[in-house]
Amino acid sequence: MIVLGVILLIIGFVTGLSFLWTIGVVLLVIGAVLWIAGALGHAVGGRRHYY
Repeated sequence: MIVLGVILLIIGFVTGLSFLWTIGVVLLVIGAVLWIAGALGHAVGGRRHYY
């Protein structure tokens, strides 16, 4: 999810499409939150690890 967010950020920046930039930021933040929650040992979505 983090990688997809970064890709959308780059595409949105290069093409100037603001909705891709916004979606990229949202995916990046959600991916980071899930990654941190998984690293702290919390079960995310019923799974012990989130990949």
